[in-house]
Amino acid sequence: MAIIVWVLSGILLMLGALCYAELGTMIPKSGGDYAYISEAFGPLPAFLYLWVALFILVPTGNAITSMTFAQYILQPFWGDCPAPVEAVTLVAAATICGLTAINCYNVKWVTRVTDTFTATKIFALLIIVAAGAYHLFTGHSENFDAPMEGTKMDPGFIALAFYSGLFSYSGWNYLNYVTEELQDPYKNLPRAICISMPLVTGIYVVTNIAYFVVLSPYDILASNAVAMTFGDKMLGFVSFVMPVFVACATFGSLNGAIFASARLFFVGARAGHLPRAIALIDVKRLTPVPSLIFMCIITLAQLLVADVYVLINYVQFVEALFITISVLGLLYMRYTRPDANRPIKVNMTLPCIFFVICTFLVIFPCYASPVEVGVGLAFVILGIPVYYITIGWKHKPRWLQDFFDNFNNWCAKLFMCVPEQVSDKEL
Repeated sequence: MAIIVWVLSGILLMLGALCYAELGTMIPKSGGDYAYISEAFGPLPAFLYLWVALFILVPTGNAITSMTFAQYILQPFWGDCPAPVEAVTLVAAATICGLTAINCYNVKWVTRVTDTFTATKIFALLIIVAAGAYHLFTGHSENFDAPMEGTKMDPGFIALAFYSGLFSYSGWNYLNYVTEELQDPYKNLPRAICISMPLVTGIYVVTNIAYFVVLSPYDILASNAVAMTFGDKMLGFVSFVMPVFVACATFGSLNGAIFASARLFFVGARAGHLPRAIALIDVKRLTPVPSLIFMCIITLAQLLVADVYVLINYVQFVEALFITISVLGLLYMRYTRPDANRPIKVNMTLPCIFFVICTFLVIFPCYASPVEVGVGLAFVILGIPVYYITIGWKHKPRWLQDFFDNFNNWCAKLFMCVPEQVSDKEL
């Protein structure tokens, strides 16, 4: 069943990526879902997305990725025992701070880091696939004798399984966050989507098949680092390279997430939905330094959660909710703006199918995990009064307005940043 979830998750996100290709070329603005929801439904729904992205989606995702990196990089030093939580948290925090510094310093360094570690990730996955294929072709297929044993077919649990699968594909829509920085986005955005999504899905699926060929379901569930357990069984004395490869992969993923999400908050601040200080850019390097540092601080706070992995269900429910709203916006604008320029226009069947499946992923977990869903939904609703107090309230007291102005000026001086100029190259 796990393999089926991996396959269907990849296919689902391929449909979603095609829908986002239409949205990204119709609305060529950075910010991804924030920009699309704003265009379709106005400022309040867009602010609610920004609200949950700021405090749940982005910092939680980055915290989980950094913790994964730390666990794999430390695991060889502790052998069969799990690394201490304190050590994992410390390494994760140092990693977040280091990558934030790189993103502040030079955009070219960011792309080089991403390219290098993406290549490392693909190489590691190919090693796993090759080892799994060798194990299978030498007659070891016993783990597939009862493939559906222990499977829960309840719709709510299936939806939660998809949440974990979709979380592993995180990053499929990152290019939509930086559309303004792409060269020729009308050509390169859909090209990147159409090449990357089938490739990533194929590699992930065959990698998980390799895991199940070598490891039993019990081994996988009991392991804190599946790739390392796999390496211990199949790679012998060179198994130490496996956690290093996986750590490199997560390092590159975290770097890309920091780069993309900083642009989201930059765009939100530029639109007036966050403090203007977050929309400042470095005078020399043209990077959104305040946005990066602000996000770094919130992510570090997430690391203080005792078990950050329990936040995945919170994250995925909220993310599925706003992806559903974005695709609903695509369908809505097909009706309200039929003559809008759409360099890419997908068949109407695709967004309809994607919308129905996303609606399923939003509704059914209400039965299987009502607490997580309730907390996520409550946080979204909490953003409504925050919007009307901070954005909708136009006639704020003079002392409060002076406080915000002084804070923005202080940040500009501290970080040597200035407001974006219309004549400058868009970030």
